[in-house]
Amino acid sequence: MTKKVKLALLAATMLGSSGAAVAQDTTLTIESWRNDDLTIWQDKLIPAFEAANPGIKVKFSPSAPTEYNAVLNSKLEAGSAGDLITCRPFDASLSLYEKGYLSAVQDLDAMKNFSDVAKSGWSTDDGAAAFCVPMASVIHGFIYNADAFAEVGVEVPKTTDEFFAALDKIKENGTYVPMAMGTNDQWEAATMAYQNIGPNYWKGEEGRNALIKGEQKLTDDGWVEPFRQLAKWKDYLGDGYEAQTYPDSQNLFTLGRAAIYPAGSWEISVFNEQADFKMGAFPPPVPNDGDECYISDHVDIAMGMNANGKNQEAAKTFLNWVGSAEFATLYANALPGFFSLSSHDVKMEDPLAQEFVSWRSTCKSTIRSTYQILSRGTPNLENETWNASANVIKGTEAPEAASERLQGGLASWYDPQK
Repeated sequence: MTKKVKLALLAATMLGSSGAAVAQDTTLTIESWRNDDLTIWQDKLIPAFEAANPGIKVKFSPSAPTEYNAVLNSKLEAGSAGDLITCRPFDASLSLYEKGYLSAVQDLDAMKNFSDVAKSGWSTDDGAAAFCVPMASVIHGFIYNADAFAEVGVEVPKTTDEFFAALDKIKENGTYVPMAMGTNDQWEAATMAYQNIGPNYWKGEEGRNALIKGEQKLTDDGWVEPFRQLAKWKDYLGDGYEAQTYPDSQNLFTLGRAAIYPAGSWEISVFNEQADFKMGAFPPPVPNDGDECYISDHVDIAMGMNANGKNQEAAKTFLNWVGSAEFATLYANALPGFFSLSSHDVKMEDPLAQEFVSWRSTCKSTIRSTYQILSRGTPNLENETWNASANVIKGTEAPEAASERLQGGLASWYDPQK
């Protein structure tokens, strides 16, 4: 055997050995719309998983948020989608499950760590099957300028009477706009206002489920009263609130010109960077002292498994890790304001995020009333609630009239409400 042949055989043997070693590693690809989170996945989440699971590599491959649904559907149809699918809540992901693109995951060990409310965004209507492991929710409440409160001499309100008394005092002082919110974008009026305070009146999951079953109507007092409360807000929103956009509201608050911001917890990271004053947060005030409190703890993001993926067992290993205490802690601290939906005790470093999540121990959690089942028809209840909330705040539609309009629209296509 010549020297050249020996060398060739040796090289072939080494390449074969190297190829075998590489083949032992399974690579999982994650589809997601959260391109802002690429660094967090690459620097924190993936290294933690790979350290605990040698032999499984993970690649985070996000699409642009506005293009995600279309891109994902195309990939799934072509059979080229990744092993793991980041799931938006409710109907978009339910449709993927019903088409056979997402596997049922209710039997995974990790799913024992989640409540029915946590799983609601990624379960069938009857709750029998779940198709994504919940990752995080966002919580509604009010963020306030603590320096302004101290300057004006305002206490954090617990009841609606105290809330309006605080707004009156801030308005009388004249230094700050009492509350930063506009009605131009409409969704802000519904999401940050109606869905924020509403659960205290319709009793959270009790009212939401009763509406789905047809046992309550949007003209019932528990659904009209939040609109009556919103009708009082316009006196505290500052000049020109009708033309004020969502970014305008953010700027008004972070520049220190407004005392209170009706909020979603997703604002925390942005506000931490932009505001140079001390901030605090309080949950939606209850109607009367001693009343049970409810918070909108809205399911936002989850992770599912491509039913046609080639690495099923490795994908299950990853999903069980997504339901672990380690993942919950890493994710919640990497993205303050996106809270673990698991039952694990998650310690967070950000004080504002910790304040929001602490309300879970004293208040009952619910999700936004329009998101499950009730916005599948035309007129769309979610979009109609945007419009109604903005109108009520501006005073162009009475609370009772808005409720009657929403009820009529829902009853026109949703059988349990007919």
